[in-house]
Amino acid sequence: MVTTLASNLTFEEYLTYDDGTGFHYELVDGKLELMNPPTIQHLLIVDFLDILLRTEIKRLSLPWLCFRETGVRTGRNKSRLSDLCVVSIEQARELMNVSAVFQSPPLLIVEVVSPDSVKWDYRYKRSEYAALEVCEYWIVDPLETKISVLLLEEGLYEQTVFTASQQIVSRTFPELAIAVEQVFQAGNLS
Repeated sequence: MVTTLASNLTFEEYLTYDDGTGFHYELVDGKLELMNPPTIQHLLIVDFLDILLRTEIKRLSLPWLCFRETGVRTGRNKSRLSDLCVVSIEQARELMNVSAVFQSPPLLIVEVVSPDSVKWDYRYKRSEYAALEVCEYWIVDPLETKISVLLLEEGLYEQTVFTASQQIVSRTFPELAIAVEQVFQAGNLS
């Protein structure tokens, strides 16, 4: 991620910012941070998880939606773009005709680690999502072939790391039955 020249933006200015490039930005302390385009592996993993979570939501008839690349306001002049987030229909209804930046905590956020996002996903977003009180946060790390599931407990995340043939254990989706290796196999073209 590279910091752009635009700075000292308010959250409200960020919601309507458009530099005409089509690039995606996060807002960090009033500064725009350019999000590099994802790898094909990243896109395939996000696609797989998106379909998996949508299928589970539908199977259980839950009043939830799963979205890609929506914003999540994490501070006064701070907004992150999540790879995936699960929200209630009511949360989505509030943003029906405005920029899709949630100001209340999503039920679940999933971030897929890229070489340039390791520090952001493991450190900064982790603390920001905990402060926002996001109950469950997954860090899907194809670089280390592991998935960390972080559950909010008394304001801090308790982390469980899953690898190889271990099945992901989720509080949000307790009946989900998927092994870590299946997620990372989805990131391959073979």
